[in-house]
Amino acid sequence: MTHIEPFAGFGPFSGFGPFSGFGLGLRRSHYPDFLDGEVDLDFVEVISENFMVDGGKPLAVLDAVRHKHEVVLHGVSLSPGSAHGVDRDYLARLKALAERIEPLWISDHLCWTRSSAHNSHDLLPLPYTAEALGVVCENVTIAQDVLRRPLLLENPSSYLSFPESEMTEWEFLSAVARRTGCYLLLDVNNIYVSAHNHGFSAEAYIAGLPLERVRQIHLAGHTPGPIAIDTHDRAVCGGVWELLAHTLACTGPAAIMIERDDAIPPLADLLDELAIARRIADHVRREVVAA
Repeated sequence: MTHIEPFAGFGPFSGFGPFSGFGLGLRRSHYPDFLDGEVDLDFVEVISENFMVDGGKPLAVLDAVRHKHEVVLHGVSLSPGSAHGVDRDYLARLKALAERIEPLWISDHLCWTRSSAHNSHDLLPLPYTAEALGVVCENVTIAQDVLRRPLLLENPSSYLSFPESEMTEWEFLSAVARRTGCYLLLDVNNIYVSAHNHGFSAEAYIAGLPLERVRQIHLAGHTPGPIAIDTHDRAVCGGVWELLAHTLACTGPAAIMIERDDAIPPLADLLDELAIARRIADHVRREVVAA
């Protein structure tokens, strides 16, 4: 498979540049905050599948929020690692949502979730082999052709590895980006969790990526232990904040957001946490300018 230049001739979605801002995942418990007042955010991220419907209250809420904020569509069911290919019906519904919302971009995960007859709704790991690389690149290319825009692909958190793997995760992800022209959603917490679980260097992971392709950064909390679990149910830990600072010194501007999917606190608490990310980004920017 040869390198594919990202979408020449696809109109406003061709070669979009960095978007430097701060956001949160939009969660149901915070709908009233967004509908009834002003929230100091540059964007929100929503789970695509929750809004891939013909109507109803959730979609009406998203329409109202979109009038106030930029929106990112973040999926969990594209299944780019599926040997059975991508689901064309799924892509059609995702495209319809994107045309309605006009998101900053659409993202999903480097994983598989679906067989020919079943969707697990889990982000399942891949062996990092040449064969799997061909499958992922074909599926990502098909998805981008249907959606007529580049995707952002997120690095997973992982708890096991395959003896068949022929390359590291960052080498695999880099190859996907080069071959398909996709961009990267860099989940700093996932790097931290996987580095702990597998014993590799988080800094080496970041250094091995095509950092000019990074458009968004995820932050989240995890459950520590001999095996760290990516639970998204608590505040970002100190080690992840430190890794964010290191990452920003390498990548430059990117959209930064915090994910919380369980034990969701009041919106004000998450905004206070996001303020830490703002301070870290400001500090790194000053250091880079001074250097």
